[in-house]
Amino acid sequence: MPSSASSAVSKKGQRINRIVATRHIRRMPGGSQSHLMLCNDGNLYVVKFCNNPQHYKVLANEMLVTRLAGHVGLPVPECAVVEVCEALVDSSLTIQLKGTTIPCDAGLHFGSRYAVDPLRGQVFDFFPSAMLNRVRNLETFAGMLAMDKWTGNADNRQAVFVRQSREKMYQSRFIDHGYCFNAGAWTFPDRALWGLFPDRAVYALVRGWESFEPWLSRIERFNEDVTWRFAEAIPVEWYSGDWYALESLVERLLNRRKVVRRLLSELRDAPHNLFPKWDSGG
Repeated sequence: MPSSASSAVSKKGQRINRIVATRHIRRMPGGSQSHLMLCNDGNLYVVKFCNNPQHYKVLANEMLVTRLAGHVGLPVPECAVVEVCEALVDSSLTIQLKGTTIPCDAGLHFGSRYAVDPLRGQVFDFFPSAMLNRVRNLETFAGMLAMDKWTGNADNRQAVFVRQSREKMYQSRFIDHGYCFNAGAWTFPDRALWGLFPDRAVYALVRGWESFEPWLSRIERFNEDVTWRFAEAIPVEWYSGDWYALESLVERLLNRRKVVRRLLSELRDAPHNLFPKWDSGG
């Protein structure tokens, strides 16, 4: 069995670290039809496959945005390049595509580490508004909103709520960034209500620009070299080897650092009253 230190090829032959899936656990809900898999580092990963029904580029989006968000201090799971070998692709490792069941591809795919060891805690993808006062890091929803505006998330914001065994409080973690950059289109058609968490009560703590800190300032000053390093670590299969398309995406993303504050201002001033405690004159 290959070790977790083995590697794969990214842009211009650069070697990147990867891990290897060893066992299929179960199918996961959601439009990308991902699967929960045990990998050879001993951890569980939600694996999104290249031949998912959304687009192969969503794997690149997932990896880039997960690393960007983690770098500014937002709570996102660790991510990895996961190799799935031919021997592991069986009748249970499938996706539905245009009404037909097809096997998942073998090869290199995106893995998001499962939020908590099932023996040590629980993960909830639905959380009632009445219990939001039990979320320890609720303020990070404002920071993730800034990230979603920067990266042009064309979908609702997805999050899970994690509770460790014998703890009463929960923590949010942000997942599913595939529709950032408008999924496979790699464009930024900004819409005010895109990128919002469905339960708008999570934004009740926003009282002004300070509520978006430190994440907004970190986005506005995000280091260009770090951004390029994250992009160069994406496997070439996830963008069909079209480095120029990825290069253009990164250049536009870096230029957008200066418009995030304006996009948030437009959202604040929209008639939807997303931030009821924010004085519109502030």
